Amino acid sequence: QVQLVESGGGLVQAGESLRLSCAASTSLFSINYMRWYRQVPGKRRELVAGISSVGTTTYADSVKGRFTISRDTAKNAVYLQMNSLKLEDTAVYTCNANNIVRDYWGQGTQVTVSS
Repeated sequence: QVQLVESGGGLVQAGESLRLSCAASTSLFSINYMRWYRQVPGKRRELVAGISSVGTTTYADSVKGRFTISRDTAKNAVYLQMNSLKLEDTAVYTCNANNIVRDYWGQGTQVTVSS
């Protein structure tokens, strides 16, 4: 069982930055892949960024060059640094962990970008 707790969401203006954190209850070395998703009511959940157990990263085209996913294996944490935020980045951001057997999800954190 893996528990994930997100933090760092909030209300910011367009162009500003936020850093989301996802704390895992187990070692990141036991997790195959960590991902950040986001969802807006009425829309499909969107994969934002992911980082593998060996540190390989992937990003959605919509956030490339603005968002950076990273991890701290000593703290069992994954981060999403979000720069140059846009109105369309407003969503609930949720952390996901996959250990091959199953997926685990955090409770989500709201990010609201205002003009």
